[in-house]
Amino acid sequence: MLKRRDDPYFLVVGMTGVQLGDRFAQIGCADGGRLAAVAAKVGLSGRAVAVLPDEVSAERARKGAERAGVLVDLEVAPPTRLPLEDGAFDLVVIDDTGGLLAGLSDADRAATIGESRRILRAGGRLMVIGAVPKGGLSGLFARGPAAPRIDPTPLLSSDQFRSVRTLAERDGLVFVEALKPRS
Repeated sequence: MLKRRDDPYFLVVGMTGVQLGDRFAQIGCADGGRLAAVAAKVGLSGRAVAVLPDEVSAERARKGAERAGVLVDLEVAPPTRLPLEDGAFDLVVIDDTGGLLAGLSDADRAATIGESRRILRAGGRLMVIGAVPKGGLSGLFARGPAAPRIDPTPLLSSDQFRSVRTLAERDGLVFVEALKPRS
């Protein structure tokens, strides 16, 4: 439990299950430190790429990576047209904690999920990390409005993913995972 208090990204890194040598891509970046914490786990033998919709997100990702001393390739492009190779990644994370998916039209949401599927290897995992309102006193004293939330489960289920499930809802975050079929 002590380690969790010392590391604010312990939950996120654990939920992604990222490992040394993995090829990891993240779409969107609401928290540069969170991106860097996951990217750090792939090590020098892996690859970490972030596709950001705008320069503000790119700067947030750049600062997070620099502070953590990790290498993350940054690409500024719309989430509907990812400038990445087919089947090149073991794990794709869509950071929806800032409302990335909610800000897209239905067609663009479907295109973003389709592009995520395209860059995943067979058997790879897609994870959508979203924000949920905190309960109790911490929810009462939260700063600002919560980001709009889209439940990605129906969209993932309809886009030929397998084992679509909510892994956890904790500490103001929800983790939804889907697997790309092996064949």
